[in-house]
Amino acid sequence: MTQASSYNASDGAAYEVFLGRWTRALGERMVAFARFPEGPLLDVGCGTGSLTTAMAKRGSAIGVDVALPYLAYAREHNGGPRLVAGEASRLPFADGVFAGAAAQLVLNFVADPIAAVTEMRRVTRKGGVIAASVWDFRGGLVYQRMLWDTAAGIDPNAAKVRDRLFSTPLALPEGLPALFARARIKHVETASLIVRMDYASFADYWEPLLGGQGPVGSYAAALAPKTRAKVEAAVRAAYLSGAPDGQRSLIAAAWAVRAVV
Repeated sequence: MTQASSYNASDGAAYEVFLGRWTRALGERMVAFARFPEGPLLDVGCGTGSLTTAMAKRGSAIGVDVALPYLAYAREHNGGPRLVAGEASRLPFADGVFAGAAAQLVLNFVADPIAAVTEMRRVTRKGGVIAASVWDFRGGLVYQRMLWDTAAGIDPNAAKVRDRLFSTPLALPEGLPALFARARIKHVETASLIVRMDYASFADYWEPLLGGQGPVGSYAAALAPKTRAKVEAAVRAAYLSGAPDGQRSLIAAAWAVRAVV
């Protein structure tokens, strides 16, 4: 993700199975919502390239990120889009060179999100579109609520992480519009973008959480073996919910905004 981020971004392949397989669907919805004009597009905090790939389907696209492991994975697996290293708060591009810029699921992990949005506006031409999305952690992200609410009954540290994530201003309905307003961007359009996370089994749900990526991975990696076993058993019971192990389809919603420069 971006510099001075609270997001552990150490392994592109681990992120892809943890979340990237779902953010690709979100990227398609993000591009449809943004309604970018013709011209080159910029994906700020591109990670493993989910949004960049969706952007590239309609023309030229560039992704920028400081997480070198994620960029390396994206370059190996995504082919076409240009991917460069850079900070969200100091984008390495000239003024007004893009028809649109977007940040998907990254601004709540950036140290200075106002600076990041201001930079997105700077590199976007007049009449272009800037857009952003963040997970609705509190009300629309079932896979994380199931984990954190269950684990919080066993481990006080889980409750602390949950409360920090779920009370982040940008994860609330008014968060992104307020951020754009503070960056002096007016006439903001809002939406809720919804995808489904389809898991084949509990193992397909649980094992990617242990890959060390993001707050979930950092929390799991720090668990003592006995505590981890208790949390896993409780989360498994929540996943099964009295039914045999197998497929589950969980809703994931993100708050989104767009504005014309």
